[in-house]
Amino acid sequence: MKFRDGNRIELLRNGSEYFPALEGEIDAASSEIYLETYIFEADETGNRVAGALMRAARRGVAVHLLVDGFGSRQFTQNLQPLLLEAGVQSLVFRPETSLLKFRRTRLRRLHRKLAVIDGKVAFCGGINIIDDNDRAVPGHPRFDYAVCVQGPLVADMHAAARGVWIRSSWTHMRREWVATVKRANIPGPVGDKRAAFLVRDNFRHRHDIEKAYLAAIRTAQSEVMIANAYFLPGKHFRRALRAARARGVRVVLLLQGRVEYILVHYATHALYRQLLDAGVEIHEYQSSFLHAKVAVVDGSWATVGSSNIDPVSLLLAREANVVVENPEFARELRDSLQVAIASDAKPVTHDYGSNMNLMTRLMTWVAYGALRTLTSISSYGRARDFL
Repeated sequence: MKFRDGNRIELLRNGSEYFPALEGEIDAASSEIYLETYIFEADETGNRVAGALMRAARRGVAVHLLVDGFGSRQFTQNLQPLLLEAGVQSLVFRPETSLLKFRRTRLRRLHRKLAVIDGKVAFCGGINIIDDNDRAVPGHPRFDYAVCVQGPLVADMHAAARGVWIRSSWTHMRREWVATVKRANIPGPVGDKRAAFLVRDNFRHRHDIEKAYLAAIRTAQSEVMIANAYFLPGKHFRRALRAARARGVRVVLLLQGRVEYILVHYATHALYRQLLDAGVEIHEYQSSFLHAKVAVVDGSWATVGSSNIDPVSLLLAREANVVVENPEFARELRDSLQVAIASDAKPVTHDYGSNMNLMTRLMTWVAYGALRTLTSISSYGRARDFL
């Protein structure tokens, strides 16, 4: 993990803070834009961001847009033609041709949410390009975070976006789009925050994000606080959490309280008993869908990104996280999580499961086994020691 000093890093809460910041930087761009996202929806938010990208392309900015073929299945029909006509270079990562046909590579997605503008400003987090408000719970946005980064770390984020764009351009036989790609200079110091940019891919960085989490948990002295949308950690991760509790560290989990994906929901609940027995605090977010992927350790180490703590994110998908070693930033994120736990979450009590009927118990373990099998197939057996 390569840390860089001298960064300015701003915590952005939900789309209400993220989208205006992103659009503002796109409208101010003068040379190039990279934008990667899992979901790019043709709703009010998506059309607004698409409009900003098209305006940038029309004034001569080289705009590189990469979306995932599964998360953005309708992109080629609804938004891409307009973007291409305006001069936006847009590609689809692993296009999904049929939802009915099983492919082992289906779970190998571009899940990261990354934007780099002019090699000077970058965004990273868990927020997709989609309306923030949850239709099922009007007035309550998805609970999520992103960061806006300025300073030397932007060079690492630019290199990551540039590399994936070049490979995707060659895959789609768009050689002419590679010619518009340039290397960025390392920006000078603009702040006081020490940070690192981590990616997960299937080449040289298969376990970087998981290793960063494990290192922080294993050295924790007072508190580990994790908020994660899809939480199904492997045995090494669970062992690290239990070991932290055994040495007196407070371990707090803020997890999804609403059922979004049935398989993941029940599989996650299969782990509750062993975590509760170890003394781990579990809170389920209730006000809307939890989509955050963040953590704070000992009030000085924090991470914000796209990576869930589950086998899809940690073994299969392309992910990106920013790790910040700064007490001020960590305190701001921790305070935000504490408010959410106190006002929008329900604690899971230690008698969890005592009144669970046989059918629910069966569904829980069937879901856990099914997800384990599916992940093992998709990862070509690499998940054997994970779950």
